Amino acid sequence: MFKKYGVLGIISIILVEINFFLKIQPFANWYFPIIWFSYILVIDAIVYKIRKNSFINNHPYHFTSLFILSIFFWYLFEFFNIFIQNWEYIRLEGLDVREEWILKVVSFSTVLPALFETTSLIKSINLFDKIKLRKKYRITKIFLCSMIILGILCFFIPVFYPKFTFPLVWLGFFLLLDPINYLNNQPSILGHLKNRNLAVPLSLLLAGIILGFFWEFWNYYAVIKWVYDIPFVSFFKIFEMPILGYLGYFPFAFELYSMYWFVRGLFTYRNEFLIQ
Repeated sequence: MFKKYGVLGIISIILVEINFFLKIQPFANWYFPIIWFSYILVIDAIVYKIRKNSFINNHPYHFTSLFILSIFFWYLFEFFNIFIQNWEYIRLEGLDVREEWILKVVSFSTVLPALFETTSLIKSINLFDKIKLRKKYRITKIFLCSMIILGILCFFIPVFYPKFTFPLVWLGFFLLLDPINYLNNQPSILGHLKNRNLAVPLSLLLAGIILGFFWEFWNYYAVIKWVYDIPFVSFFKIFEMPILGYLGYFPFAFELYSMYWFVRGLFTYRNEFLIQ
């Protein structure tokens, strides 16, 4: 049986799509969190239908934590955008500053849950389960230290040379935190690669580009939206995003995964979870 909240999510998405044209307020202003909460409900219901196990039904506390962490994570990227200035938000005149802040916070809270739900769905259909590396690779301490150093540099270089090094923002957290997760026996991309297991890395990459498409698609028709100013590559846009900008969604998925497990590692040594 398909969960009722999944049906509610489908109906909500349809209504929001219709309201793209009608622009009935206040729903038009709040379309982004509405449609992404609806998306999360639908995907979770599909996952539960397939595997009888999902975030909402079996891990409600972890599911709630995803929304909280998502706000914190995205504000870190907002901080770096102060220097690289790759995107800005278009707001309606007369929109209360407090309302705008609440709208942003609620919208930002959906990023991490959407990624984990989509990744969980991809894993549920066993799309990449049979794909493995041909041999194991040895991960040395020198390699791990090099990644950490590169990750730290990715935070500082764009601050001083944003025009030429802005893409490093979408690598820094992964390069810094994934080796730390690996050393602390937390789930990590490096750990999956060491075990020749590509299911999680490939699922994350696919989820990243799927979400990138929907983020840009639903943003394009929005009343309150964001626009880009990306040096050198601001050509051939698909919706508001230049086509080369979509490449950033691949490492962004890895970053969120690494950031999540790093925070989890601060509070627990190792836990079973849907996406490892």
